[in-house]
Amino acid sequence: MPEALHQLIRVLSRLPGIGRRTAERMAYRLLTRDMDLLHELRAALARAGEEIVVCERCGNLTDHDHQPCALCRDPSRDPRVICVVESAPDIQILEQAHTFPGQYFCIRGKISPMRDETVTRKVIESLMTRIREEKVREVLLGLNTDVESDATAAMLTETLRPLGVRVTRLAFGLPAGSGLAYSDPETLKRALRGRQDMPGSEN
Repeated sequence: MPEALHQLIRVLSRLPGIGRRTAERMAYRLLTRDMDLLHELRAALARAGEEIVVCERCGNLTDHDHQPCALCRDPSRDPRVICVVESAPDIQILEQAHTFPGQYFCIRGKISPMRDETVTRKVIESLMTRIREEKVREVLLGLNTDVESDATAAMLTETLRPLGVRVTRLAFGLPAGSGLAYSDPETLKRALRGRQDMPGSEN
């Protein structure tokens, strides 16, 4: 097998939900049957790499020329209510519910010793600074429902408690062990409306 093909398969297999076999099928399909798609994919990746950046305020993805992002600049949204999510795609998923009136903050990870992941101190300090400066009254933890996310939620609740801010979390509607990406808009609406205070954060 050519080394370039090996490299393409290795890169594709690193994408979420793509295993080695799926990566092989994708690579062979692109190189033997869909050359037009290969050229489009190459152009799309190049353009995205040049034009898409991380919002300096919330961590969402935005155009290079639009800092902060459109959601952060929307005057109709309440800046005193922040929904904390694990990754940028979670913001788009929650937006599909058309229920949350506030703004967002992406912590870009979660506490997962098995995967050698964590939430950096710099990110947490940025969140705390935003809470203080914007007089945030509620932080909604829009995290997933697995063990690592529960640990992350507990850590954030403990860290934010001295700030006197109300900390809530998505309630019923999200099945245990699953993620936001597998929830439909109606389920997310119920979870947003039924959010509950995290223990020890009630004000």
